Amino acid sequence: MTKHIPLQATAACAAVPPSAVLDSAHLGEIRGALGTIAADDRAPRRTLKARLQTLLAIAGPGLIVMVGDNDAGAFGTYTQAGQNYGTTLLWTLLLLIPVLYVNQEMVVRLGAVTGVGHARLIFARFGKFWGAFSVADLFLLNALTLVTEFIGISLALQYLGLSQFWGVIAAAVIITFAVSTGDFRRFERFALVLVAGSLLLIPVAVMVHPPLPQLAHDFFVPKMPAGAPLGEVMLLIIAIVGTTIAPWQLFFQQSYLIDKRITPRFIRYERWDLCVGIGLVIIGAVAMIGFSAAAFAGRPEFGAYTDALGTAHGLEQAAGRLPAILFALALLDASIIGAAAVSLSTAYAIGDVFAVAHSLHRKPREAKGFYAVYAGLIAFAAALVVTPGMPLGLLTNAVQTLAGVLLPSATVFLLLLCNDKAVLGPWANGRAGNLFTGAIVAVLVLLSVILTVSVLFPELGERTILGILGGGVAGALLLSALVALIARRRQNFRAEPVAEPAVAPEEWRMPPLATLPPARLSAVSRTWLLVLRGYLVLAAGLVLYRIFELIAR
Repeated sequence: MTKHIPLQATAACAAVPPSAVLDSAHLGEIRGALGTIAADDRAPRRTLKARLQTLLAIAGPGLIVMVGDNDAGAFGTYTQAGQNYGTTLLWTLLLLIPVLYVNQEMVVRLGAVTGVGHARLIFARFGKFWGAFSVADLFLLNALTLVTEFIGISLALQYLGLSQFWGVIAAAVIITFAVSTGDFRRFERFALVLVAGSLLLIPVAVMVHPPLPQLAHDFFVPKMPAGAPLGEVMLLIIAIVGTTIAPWQLFFQQSYLIDKRITPRFIRYERWDLCVGIGLVIIGAVAMIGFSAAAFAGRPEFGAYTDALGTAHGLEQAAGRLPAILFALALLDASIIGAAAVSLSTAYAIGDVFAVAHSLHRKPREAKGFYAVYAGLIAFAAALVVTPGMPLGLLTNAVQTLAGVLLPSATVFLLLLCNDKAVLGPWANGRAGNLFTGAIVAVLVLLSVILTVSVLFPELGERTILGILGGGVAGALLLSALVALIARRRQNFRAEPVAEPAVAPEEWRMPPLATLPPARLSAVSRTWLLVLRGYLVLAAGLVLYRIFELIAR
């Protein structure tokens, strides 16, 4: 039976400051799918066996968030890349590996050290505007993303010859029930079975057998598709980035890690869990691009992508019925785990912001609001997909577009929070991590600008794209240098010193949010936040207007 401990601190941790954890169900023993760790277990792991047992108990958050990211939208994006451009864009996946690790590793530290969800931290440290914006952004994007998950379920059922209407309804019931048992371990076991199901993509690739030397070459050697319009290729690259680094991942992994009761003592094990998850994501993505390229090479459909159903039919024609069936089953599996993770990220965020019970350790009667948000989103998405006449293709494009436009804000706040000494103490970012993450944020902002302009002006040409890239880099460097120079002259951005923690880093937890000193941002950070606020409001508004305009036609 799950052991709950008081909200403040155990006797074994008397020297540790009071915890900021909001829900007492987030404290206690770790009951993972593959093992248990007692709440007072502080024994050193010196043998390989002990370390492997600990890793098995900790494993889950990284695997689920990463494999859940290879969802229905990812299936569409990766197979489109393979069908339209062969294996020439595989190198984008190599570049995304360090980006994925750096982003999600920061989330691991935030969750384990603070015990507080991403949305609530933004509210507490950056104010009501950004807090409300982050939650509204997450809610809208997740609702649309859920629709794409059920579109994926519908397409998989269609290929398998099953009823789309009743199949979607059944999937919605299963996804809802799997989360609503009140047993964290039971859900995690369900999710890890789905993680294992993602490996169905490997035998598909084996049966289609794309040329391995070409895969290896295009994975490590960047090049652009010969003769393809730069604008179209850039949009697909942005889609690959958007589907691989999605805002819901940050919110889900941080909250799920908190719900699993992982503390700073186990961060190193959670990093390994994350690495395995990233490996599975990249293997799945490479497999999809590879077998899609091989299946459509030399065929009339090459360069004319439709959807995942078209990919399944192409696989059947190229390699037989079995690989196509396995692909459809993998799509069904991916859509289910994606739907569960995306819905949970929203329910966790709402529960966290309003400080109500929000834990999978609780029964539905103990956390009514948490489970109501989760089930309501699932029901909404399923109902929308089975409603005749809905512009599902347009909704899918809307998800990718909005995710690309809004993604920079999530990464910006992640970086700022991980530099907040009051929040992370000894676990705050170092200089090297900040330089790398800052470069990532700059690239994401530029890609977001290109995506926004291309949606509003579909005739976007190569010169415009190159001009945006060049002008964006030059403008960012000039503005940052100017603000930094002014701030230095006025000597107005000195951070308040934070006392060194009196406990070891493995035992340090963020104190309650109300006791923290106010966040102090540098002049450069404040300026960029103002610029980001204006850009996001304008860009998101224009993109939504464009989407509604297309729906009305």
